[in-house]
Amino acid sequence: MPAAAVEGRPKNTLPCIPNLSRVNGREMRLRPAAPDDAGVIAAHNIAMAMETEGRALDPATVRAGVEAVLAEPRRGFYLLAETGGEVVGQAMVTYEWSDWRNGDFWWIQSVYVAPAFRRQGVFTRIFAAVEAAARERPGVVGLRLYVEKENTAAQETYRRLGMARSDYVFFEQEFARPVLSSR
Repeated sequence: MPAAAVEGRPKNTLPCIPNLSRVNGREMRLRPAAPDDAGVIAAHNIAMAMETEGRALDPATVRAGVEAVLAEPRRGFYLLAETGGEVVGQAMVTYEWSDWRNGDFWWIQSVYVAPAFRRQGVFTRIFAAVEAAARERPGVVGLRLYVEKENTAAQETYRRLGMARSDYVFFEQEFARPVLSSR
């Protein structure tokens, strides 16, 4: 069965996205990302990594990674907040199968809100749309995200949105890989 056909994994549509709201006195809408958004998403990812972790990411690698998600819905999707034609916030959702629960966790990643739009509810709206879409899909068993341990402002935001700190500790082992273009 193709991954996109799994109940917890959307093909290319996200139901329950509230269409319009206001931020900074301007209309803001949420929408799924399209291939033309790859550049701005990659730029936001690079800015977020520098800001939160002091990490300089390779632009070609990040762009290829974003394009890979946009080209393959089985990998995940991006949800963008846009006002005045400008993308001012984003989040990516990827999937983790849980055999214990017989369903997918949706992982919220690559969260970014442009500095001029922070503390105005942009991420709250993105999160609410992702949560609503996840609750609507029978195969989704919950939401997860990870956050830099020193990013206490983000942690407080996630708590206010109803998330709780997990008992799990996150480990990783990175492999050096060449940059593969998704084009």
